[in-house]
Amino acid sequence: MRYRRFGKTNLRLSVLTLGTMRYLASAENARQTVQQAVSQGINHIETARGYGNSERYLGAALLAGLPIARSQLYITSKLTPSADPSQMERWVDECLDRLNLDYLDCLALHGINSGEHLDQAIRGMSGVQKTLEDGRVRHVGFSTHAPLEVILAAINTHLFEFVNLHYYYFFQRNAAAIELANQNDMGIFIISPADKGGQLYTPSPDLERLCQPFSPLMLNYRFLLSDRRITTLSVGAANPDELDGPLTVANQDGELTQEEKRVLDRLEATQRSVLGSERCSQCYQCLPCPEAINIPEVLRLRNLAVAYGMTEFGQYRYRMFENAGHWFPGSKGNRCTDCGDCLPRCPEKLEIPMLLRDTHQRLKGKEGRRLWE
Repeated sequence: MRYRRFGKTNLRLSVLTLGTMRYLASAENARQTVQQAVSQGINHIETARGYGNSERYLGAALLAGLPIARSQLYITSKLTPSADPSQMERWVDECLDRLNLDYLDCLALHGINSGEHLDQAIRGMSGVQKTLEDGRVRHVGFSTHAPLEVILAAINTHLFEFVNLHYYYFFQRNAAAIELANQNDMGIFIISPADKGGQLYTPSPDLERLCQPFSPLMLNYRFLLSDRRITTLSVGAANPDELDGPLTVANQDGELTQEEKRVLDRLEATQRSVLGSERCSQCYQCLPCPEAINIPEVLRLRNLAVAYGMTEFGQYRYRMFENAGHWFPGSKGNRCTDCGDCLPRCPEKLEIPMLLRDTHQRLKGKEGRRLWE
């Protein structure tokens, strides 16, 4: 296992973090998963108030004992921001009680997904500050699924020591946030690289073939770990066995090899070749849409489905539109009214209304909600 400095927190975190949203089958399953992770060198565990029994299960596992001293184990929990400072303070105390802990190494304000959420976080920060001053919390950061401009604004408040965000080979929109966080010496924690990164644990046959001799999941991990600005990646194991694959790259955090670069070049060339004049370049100049369609994200899912056969992943994400609120905002592509507002702004001159309808036909399916809902 490799370890990296988590920005200005100065914590030395393992490059893999155990995320605990999916280990909820039972308290015993949670204990075994935590035990396996720690025994393999993972020293950072992330949970959240909103993850069902996750905090309680982790607290029980900690109480049962682990093969590592508390001073060498780093626990992060997450709380949704409140504008009420006293409520934030109470929630921290409740979190510590569930976890059987005297202090949290890191507290992330969870779901700063809009300007309103950021404003709430700022107004409630004096309550968090009290917990920092008396040692109940050692470091504070934020977790986000927000549009890039909101993430940049949150970083520029200089209130936070770290950021948890989405960034993968197949989604590089947040590259500017990675760079700004690095310039501000913030710890950078990549969330859900296997699942939101493309459901890479069950890749399409086309993607599997294009990534040979690597697996798509391992290639994405290597893409991220080769970036020294990034501290750690979340591994959301549902049980101890699901740690096996990610752990194979736990000591592979050097620069990309020439062969890895060739495969990534192949993926890029394939997308350009297959999509041709229908490829969305993800410039985001088409926004805002009068019908609140997240045009770039809809067309990104189309890019992946057409170029790499990632249709199941596209369906999984596409059906979240209109069903996940601020966690995944935007209307489905069939809401397009052919108003043409986006067309003059597209540098690729894409037939955006046609592509939105095509995406809807390819990816529509049963409605879905977030795992813990």
